[in-house]
Amino acid sequence: MSACQCQGCDSQFGAQHAEKDLKRYRRSGPDVTTRLLLDGLKTQGLQGATLLDVGAGIGVVHHELLSAGARSAVHIDASIANNHVAEQEATRQGHRDQVIFLRGDFVDLAPEIAAADIVTLDRVICCYSNMEQLVDASAAKARRLYGAVYPRERWLLKVWIVFENLARRIRGNPFQTYVHPIRAIDRALERNGLRRRWVRDTFAWRVAVYSRR
Repeated sequence: MSACQCQGCDSQFGAQHAEKDLKRYRRSGPDVTTRLLLDGLKTQGLQGATLLDVGAGIGVVHHELLSAGARSAVHIDASIANNHVAEQEATRQGHRDQVIFLRGDFVDLAPEIAAADIVTLDRVICCYSNMEQLVDASAAKARRLYGAVYPRERWLLKVWIVFENLARRIRGNPFQTYVHPIRAIDRALERNGLRRRWVRDTFAWRVAVYSRR
């Protein structure tokens, strides 16, 4: 991603991290919040849909949605290792020809990317200091549904993230995470014509699906 938004992405999400995520996915499937996101999207219907997966990591969301009936996907992630592992897994699952892989900051690439029926950001909003810039750019690409997982405003979580960010700075890793106000996220999406239709919460995360009005 661009230097202003996601410095240290390859340090934070390097080869070891990507391989660990892949092993866990193959062993146990999607993690809890990703599974909730998938469930929420499936309730709205996805047969034959196109998908734009922003900050896609190792591609769990599009691996699962393509297997569930989506037609095609665009995978965007800033990490070299994530993209490499995601492409390998897409080949293994037999849908490599249904996925376009792009590397970089979505906000920078957005003008060149086509809209999709479904846009997903699974734990991505928390990686951007400028939440509204990311939400505006990604919401504009959602023709029908927008699914996101982002942190809840828990004081304990906020304290934990402060210490995590400090520890990364000490190690020389500029990557940072953020807890943005949920009301501000909802307002940004409403401004872009999307209304929340489905929500589930865990202790630390909100999982929400929005639809085009």
